[in-house]
Amino acid sequence: MVRSGLEILLEKFPPRLKGKRIGILCHAPSVTRNFSHITDLFFRKDECRLSAIFGPQHGLFGQTQDNMIEWAGDTHPVYKVPVFSLYGQHRKPTIKMLENIDDLIIDLQDVGARLYTYIWTVKLCMEACAEAGIPVWILDRPNPIAAIKVDGPVLKEEYFSFVGGASIPMCHRMTIGEIAVWLREKYFKKCDLRVIWMKDWHRAMMFYETGLPWVIPSPNMPTLNTAIVYPGTVLIEALNLSEGRGTTLPFELFGAPFVDSYQLKKNLEARQINGCCFRLHNFIPTFNKYQDRLCNGLQIHITDLAEFRPVSTILEILDAVIQTSPAGEMKFNEPPYEYEYRLSPFDILSGDSGMRKTLENRESLESEKERWAKEAEDFKIEFNQFSAYSENN
Repeated sequence: MVRSGLEILLEKFPPRLKGKRIGILCHAPSVTRNFSHITDLFFRKDECRLSAIFGPQHGLFGQTQDNMIEWAGDTHPVYKVPVFSLYGQHRKPTIKMLENIDDLIIDLQDVGARLYTYIWTVKLCMEACAEAGIPVWILDRPNPIAAIKVDGPVLKEEYFSFVGGASIPMCHRMTIGEIAVWLREKYFKKCDLRVIWMKDWHRAMMFYETGLPWVIPSPNMPTLNTAIVYPGTVLIEALNLSEGRGTTLPFELFGAPFVDSYQLKKNLEARQINGCCFRLHNFIPTFNKYQDRLCNGLQIHITDLAEFRPVSTILEILDAVIQTSPAGEMKFNEPPYEYEYRLSPFDILSGDSGMRKTLENRESLESEKERWAKEAEDFKIEFNQFSAYSENN
C-alpha cells in the first residue's frame, strides 16, 4: 500500500516546520487515504500555523471548468486565512502573497501529461520562493499513468508556455516531485527545495494499484481512464473537433458534426493500433464546443495498457479524421490558448510544430514517431539523473 508524501509528513512532522507560518498550495485531491484534506489537518496542528492557502487552475476544489476561466481568491470561510488564486490576475505568487509565510508546502495530484498545468504552477511558485528566500516542500504523489511508456515529442524551449515549461515528452512517467527536482537543477538552483517522497510506490504501478483514493484533480478528469487517454486526446482542444467536454466521458469521446463516424471507425480499425479499439458513439455536448449540436464520433477503449501509446494513437486518429472528412474541414485553432497569444495552440501542446506539419503536409506518421523515439532516448538519459523510484517492486 502506497503512502503519499502528505501521509509521510504527518507520520513524522519535520522539525524544520515547527513554529513556522505555513502556506499551502493544494486542491481537491490533497487528502489522506481517509479523505482528510491538508488544509484541515494543518489548521488543527499545534506545531505550526496555517497562514495562507493557494489554489491552481480550476480552483481550490475544482469549481472552474475550462481553460482560461479564472477564479478569484478570498478569505477562507472557516479558517479566516487568505486564499490566493494562482489562475487569475496572477499565476506566479506575488511578494504580497508570500509576505506572511515562512515555508510553502505543495500537495498537488498530477496526471502524468506534460501539458497539465499544475506542475507549471509549481514552477512559478519555485521561482517566486527562490526570489523571496522561502523554502518549498513538495509532498509527492503518484503519476497515475507512470506504467505507460514515454510517448510524444519532447517540448522545445521556444515553445515553453503555461502548458509546458521543461523539455520533457507529452507522456513522461515522472512524478511531480521528480519534475520539481528537474526544475530546480535546470532553472532555480537557489530554490530551497525539499521533497517528501512516497513510500512503496514504483513506476510500473497504475493508480488503482496504490490503495490511494482517486479524487478528481480537475472537472474533466473524472476517472483513471480519462487520465490514460488524456496525454493524446488533449490535443483535440487545439482543433475544431470536440474532445468530449460537455459529456460524461471527456477525452474518451471525440468527434464533430462534419465527422463521418462510420468511415472513421473503419479507417482506424484498418490501422490496427496497438492497445485500444474504437466504438461508434455520437454525442451532444451540453457545453463547450458544439454545445447542443450532434457530434458524430467515437469512444476510445483501452484493451492493453502495456501496448497503448496515447500520443501515437492520437496522431493516427487525427490523420484518419483528415482522410475521412471533406477536404479542409478539420482545422487547427488560432491563438490564444492558455495565456499564449502568438504560437499555435496545437504546437505548444504537442511540443513543437512537427506533428502539426506532418498532418497538414500529409507526411509519414512513422517518420514522425521515429523522431519522438530519438528524442525520448535523450530524455531518458536525463530522466535517470532525477529518478527517485524503481521501475518495479
